[in-house]
Amino acid sequence: MIVFHVAITAADNYLTRREPHRRAHLERLQGLRAAGILIGGGPAPDGTSADLVYRLQQPGQLKHAIEEDPYWTGGAWVGYTPRSFAQFVEPWEQVPVVLDGSRRITIVEGPVADHAMAQFALIEMRGAGRLAFGGFFEDGQTFALMNTPDAAQALAWFGETGFWTPGALAARPLLHVI
Repeated sequence: MIVFHVAITAADNYLTRREPHRRAHLERLQGLRAAGILIGGGPAPDGTSADLVYRLQQPGQLKHAIEEDPYWTGGAWVGYTPRSFAQFVEPWEQVPVVLDGSRRITIVEGPVADHAMAQFALIEMRGAGRLAFGGFFEDGQTFALMNTPDAAQALAWFGETGFWTPGALAARPLLHVI
């Protein structure tokens, strides 16, 4: 299995363009999740982007996962950039779908200083309820969904470990929908 993070770019008029396709989009994502293909993700609070994480058997399946989505065919999504994880820490469980924007979390991204120990730190953060899921790309960059809406707190959790250089990390908000 290959786990991909997909950074999605939304159309300028995303909220308007998504509306007629929203129900079909959400039903499709729930089906992909039930099949073990979609791990999770959601949109940025401002609607300019989305982050989704897929588990696929073949790299070629990614194009279908994105380009058959009603948001893509309806023009609400206009671009995407996939990256495959070299190492991935799975979520403990599937979270319930939340559509009202109330489950705000923080994405933390950036380079790791001590890769071997950082993987253990991600597992420990997941065990402590801080990490939803995340991992490392081939280039040593980290991508993690942290269970807090407070970016400073999320960055502090990484800094406490000593395995990341806090000033090199970036944090941004996400609405954890699925």
